[in-house]
Amino acid sequence: MNKEEAAMVGFEVVAFAGEARSKLMEALSEAEKGNFTEADRLVEEANSSLIEAHKSQTQMLAAEARGEAVEVGFIMVHAQDHLMTTMLLKDTIKHLFNIYKK
Repeated sequence: MNKEEAAMVGFEVVAFAGEARSKLMEALSEAEKGNFTEADRLVEEANSSLIEAHKSQTQMLAAEARGEAVEVGFIMVHAQDHLMTTMLLKDTIKHLFNIYKK
């Protein structure tokens, strides 16, 4: 996978992770208001976006596992950072929802 192809995958990961992050922040806002049904719905939407981000990421992992050289540039590094922080946000939100429910 050349650098241009890897960059395109990186853009996909950023887009899906960004969409998930936006949904998670919206879910957090709804939970703060006590709208847990809506908050849970938004988390599920975020999960769908995270699955798509992982599918994109898996393209690169599979290419490398097949022995292909994968040129990773800053875009892909940014994408990985974006994805991992969004996943951390998702995990943190679960705990915040529990606090808000008390």
